[in-house]
Amino acid sequence: MEAELQQAQQIYDLIVNYLVTYSFQILAAIIIMIVGNVVANKAANFLEAFLVKKGFDVTLSHFTASFLKVVIIAFAAIIALGKLGISITPFVAAIGALSLGAGLALQGLLSNYGAGVSIIIVRPFVVGDTISVQGVTGVVKEVKLAYTVLTNEDEVDITIPNKHIVGEIIHNSKANTIIESTVGIAYDSDVEAALAVITRAISTTPGVGLEKAPQVGINEFGDSSIDIGLRYWVPTTELFTIKFRVNQAVFKALADNNIEIPFPQRDVHLIGQD
Repeated sequence: MEAELQQAQQIYDLIVNYLVTYSFQILAAIIIMIVGNVVANKAANFLEAFLVKKGFDVTLSHFTASFLKVVIIAFAAIIALGKLGISITPFVAAIGALSLGAGLALQGLLSNYGAGVSIIIVRPFVVGDTISVQGVTGVVKEVKLAYTVLTNEDEVDITIPNKHIVGEIIHNSKANTIIESTVGIAYDSDVEAALAVITRAISTTPGVGLEKAPQVGINEFGDSSIDIGLRYWVPTTELFTIKFRVNQAVFKALADNNIEIPFPQRDVHLIGQD
């Protein structure tokens, strides 16, 4: 029991001596960390507000400000450790080793973040654009550092890791999507009249984008009909709704103008035997 008390007394004396000897250094280290934290917060807030004011992307502005804050606090910690007489060389080596291991383990995640920064800076698309990439099409809902979220008319969210976007071929049709379809008319129909009727039906259908005029013309000559090609733009978020509306309008317009949509037909010749 006496030996334990002596050991506890030695530890107590050691702590007291350390505090007496390094009290000013400890106080200085605490002050440095407090000042560093205050400076980091103010610098980060100022930088983020400045970047947003200059028109930079909000996500990039927040990321840059957060990175600056971490750097300032790290420098403050290094200075504080120096005041306590603690060598930072082993810490630097350990951080380097941990960073290497973490980099290898999180290679995919870091690739996504790097690609996200590239997207935010280069801006190949923005929120509200319609893009097609990796066989997926949708309206850009969010652009995050790690991933991009697309949505469609059914309000289904499609999450794409950014590393699968950067370096790929991207189709960007802004807010609209082009619809291509065909309708057949009889060979004895007035083609010019049919083209005019179809064009008018498309142009007067609510929701069809008129920034680019609808394209209507002879697409090909089928076995039973002249196939008329239709091309027109619609908002991506209402793609199927407006497509069905246009199909109904075209069908009604052709019927009202006595333009026949023929059934498939074949001529069959029977060769009799004597």
